[in-house]
Amino acid sequence: MVKFLLGAAVGYVLGARAGHERYEQLRRTYQRIADHPAVQGAAGVVRARVEEAVNGHKHEEGHGEGVRRRAAAVR
Repeated sequence: MVKFLLGAAVGYVLGARAGHERYEQLRRTYQRIADHPAVQGAAGVVRARVEEAVNGHKHEEGHGEGVRRRAAAVR
């Protein structure tokens, strides 16, 4: 039983160390990609299009509400 627990402890320590190193490697890779100028530019384009779609949708809703209010006032 002691050998099993010792093996489990050693496996845990080695696995945790390898897991942390891999996590750090992935984190550094993500950060390098996220900071790349081409990625920043693409993110800006996507952000602008989303804002345009959201604001355009709100504008259309506002326009439709105004038309409905005027139509109701005419009745």
